[in-house]
Amino acid sequence: MKPLILISNDDGYEAKGLQSLVKVAKEFGEVVVVVPDGPRSACSHAITMSIPLRIRKYRTDDDGTVYYRSNGMPSDCVKLGLKVVLKNRKVDLVLTGINHGLNTSVSVLYSGTMGAAMEGSVENVKAIGFSLADYSPNADFSTAEVIARKIIKKTLATPFPPQTALNVNIPQCPLKEIKGIRITRQALGYWNEVLEEHQDPYGGTYYWLTGWLENPDTGEDTCEWAVHHQYVSVQPVQHDLTAHEHIPTFKFLEE
Repeated sequence: MKPLILISNDDGYEAKGLQSLVKVAKEFGEVVVVVPDGPRSACSHAITMSIPLRIRKYRTDDDGTVYYRSNGMPSDCVKLGLKVVLKNRKVDLVLTGINHGLNTSVSVLYSGTMGAAMEGSVENVKAIGFSLADYSPNADFSTAEVIARKIIKKTLATPFPPQTALNVNIPQCPLKEIKGIRITRQALGYWNEVLEEHQDPYGGTYYWLTGWLENPDTGEDTCEWAVHHQYVSVQPVQHDLTAHEHIPTFKFLEE
C-alpha cells in the first residue's frame, strides 16, 4: 500500500512552494493537501478557538490528489487533515512548505511552517518542514525539489524518534553548488527588532515590525552556518521546551 502523505503550509493555497512539494510528494504516495486560505506566515503554532473552523475542497487532480483550504492556521490545517479529512486512516508522513524564506535560528519559534510540522509530530506522525532561502513569490524551487525528493525517500524508509520533526532549510543556489546535507543544531541567534512608527491618513499612530537576524553563534554545527556555506540544514526538533540541563540549577526553589 502506498504511503499516505498530508501536506500543509503557511503561505496559502496559491503558493509556488506548495506546488513544488506536492509534485515531489506524489512520487511517493497518496497525497492530501490541507492549507490555509491565505498567507499565515509567522503565526507559529497558533490554533483557532474563538471562531468556527471551516474547510472546503477546492481542487482534485486527475491522479486523485485532493486539495482543501481552511480559514484556520497551519496547525489547524494539520489537525483538520488528521482528525477530519483523514479520520480513521493512518497518515505516514506530514510535510509542510516549501516555505518562501528560511526558518533558521530563532525563526523556528515564529514559523507557521514549522508550527504545522510540529503539530504532526505531536500526533506522533513523521513530519518534515521544508524552507528555501528565497522570499520571492516566484522563487526557483528546482533545487529544493531535488533535496525534498532525497529527504522524503530516506525518511519514509527510516523510523523517527517519537514526537520528532525535521526542520529542513535549503540554500538558494543551483543544485551543483550544494555541498551536501548537514545535521545541525539551532543557531543561538535572535531578531534585532525595530518597531517603525508611522501615521495613518487619519493621524493615528501605527507600528510596522521590521528587523534583522543577529547571530553571534559562530559554531560550524548550526543551521545558519550550514545554509550560508551552501549546505542543506536538517535539524531535528521537538515540542518539549524544557531546559533539561538547567533543572538542577533551580533545585534551590524546592528548599
